[in-house]
Amino acid sequence: MAYNNLRPIDLHVHSTRSDGTLTPTELVTLAAKKSLSAFALTDHDSTNGIAEAMEAAKGTNIEVVPGIEFSTEYNGRDVHIVGLYYDWQDPAFREEVKVFTEERTRRNRRMCEIMAADGIAISYEELVAANPDSVITRANIASFLMDRHVVVNRKEAFDRLIGDGCKYFIPREKISPEKAIAFTLRYHGIPILAHPFQYELGDEGLETLVRRLTEAGLVGIEAYYCNHTEEMTRKVMTMADKYGLLLSGGSDFHGENKPGLEMGNGYGHLRVPGELLVRMKQYLSNTTNNDQ
Repeated sequence: MAYNNLRPIDLHVHSTRSDGTLTPTELVTLAAKKSLSAFALTDHDSTNGIAEAMEAAKGTNIEVVPGIEFSTEYNGRDVHIVGLYYDWQDPAFREEVKVFTEERTRRNRRMCEIMAADGIAISYEELVAANPDSVITRANIASFLMDRHVVVNRKEAFDRLIGDGCKYFIPREKISPEKAIAFTLRYHGIPILAHPFQYELGDEGLETLVRRLTEAGLVGIEAYYCNHTEEMTRKVMTMADKYGLLLSGGSDFHGENKPGLEMGNGYGHLRVPGELLVRMKQYLSNTTNNDQ
């Protein structure tokens, strides 16, 4: 196959089913406008939008890759694992995912309660009504507070009210990245370390994390990301080659919740090669054959 002729892809995208501002159907339309060949819907702890996106993509030349993004804890830091091509229709998978969403629900309800007790115009019931069928994140809460004129913008919400260390922030109980990897592999998916430089571990610390997660079954790592420099991308590629990892990449598109960040091309310079998806499919084919 002539890889250079493949259209670009975006393997890290969010919809209104978590903290994005476009519906799954609207994402398909946007992907077509961006001339993407595929995108992965990677909502936080949710598969609720995948069926809608796949239905919208019928009759188009857009492939919707089933995805999900897990928030995990590593040495006190929030580390994200993206799962791709897992058995998203498996009832057992969906039941297990509910555990993650229930923990978010507990946290969100409590945050609303303590804000309301201090006279802030928010209730959990109204928050849910404003975000139907969504896994609610702090970005959703920030948007709700902005819509109620409690804050001027989302940045103020995080800086003053719900960001880490703020009065109304309540941490969620999170799984380890190893558990997220094992969970993804159990349902025949591809676990990927998302935006590796976001954790500010330094080169040595990042390599320690990658080595540890590779030993736990990590399959891929995001080399192409919206705010990666060329040097960052090269470093990830070198690390991926050293540990035998597949390359992945995406914009981490959230619509209006991340102003200036576009699906497909990030802040203007991102291009995720279509060949990465070909190699993932080859990996899945080889894995399936080895299991038979």
